[in-house]
Amino acid sequence: MIRVLVADDQEMVREGFSALLNAQDDITVVGSAGDGVAAVSEVRRLRPDVVLMDVRMPEMDGLTATRLLAGDPVKVLVLTTFDLDDYVYEALRAGASGFLLKHAPASELLAAVRVVARGDALLAPSVTKRLIEDFVKAQPVRVVKPAALGALTERETEVLRLIAQGLSNGEIAGHLVLAEQTVKTHVSRVLMKLGLRDRAQAVIAAYESGLVVPG
Repeated sequence: MIRVLVADDQEMVREGFSALLNAQDDITVVGSAGDGVAAVSEVRRLRPDVVLMDVRMPEMDGLTATRLLAGDPVKVLVLTTFDLDDYVYEALRAGASGFLLKHAPASELLAAVRVVARGDALLAPSVTKRLIEDFVKAQPVRVVKPAALGALTERETEVLRLIAQGLSNGEIAGHLVLAEQTVKTHVSRVLMKLGLRDRAQAVIAAYESGLVVPG
C-alpha cells in the first residue's frame, strides 16, 4: 500500500486528489496540508511514501518544504502548472523526485504516484527532460566530470547517459541488448555510487557534469 500526503493550498484540489487516490486498491491518502509548514510537519508525523507538493503555498512554499524534507525517505512529487518558473528546477536539486502537471489526466496522476513510490523510473520523461534541458541551456555547465563519475564502470556510465535521455529501464535494456533486471542493477549501482536518491537527480547529475549535452 502506497501512503500519500497531499499538500496544496486549494481545498478542492486536495479533496479531488484524495478521492481519486483513495479509490485505488494500492494507494491510501494518510493526510493533507494547506501550506508548506503543515506539509513538513505532517510528513514527519505521518511518514508517507509520497507527498504531492504544490509549489505555490502560503506560510512556506513547496520548494522550501522540499528542501527541509531532503533527508527524509519520502518521495516528493512537485505539482506545477505548464508555465514553470526557475524555482521549480531548484526543486529537483532540493530532492524532488519529479514533476506532475496539476491538470494532468487522472491516469497520469496515478501512474506518477506509483512510479515515484517505486523510485525506479523517471517521472514524465518528456516533461522533466525538457525542463532540465531548458535550465542547463541557461546555466554554466561543468565540462569536467566530477570525481564521483570516475567511480562508474563504462557500462554504468552508458546507462547514466541513457537515463538522462529519458529512456526507461526497458528501453535501455533494448538499446544495450541486456536483460531488464540487469539494467535495474546498473541503475541501482549508479545511484549508490553517486549518492543520488532517484533517476531525476541522476538526470541532473548527467547534464551538470557535461556527460550529456542539451539537445
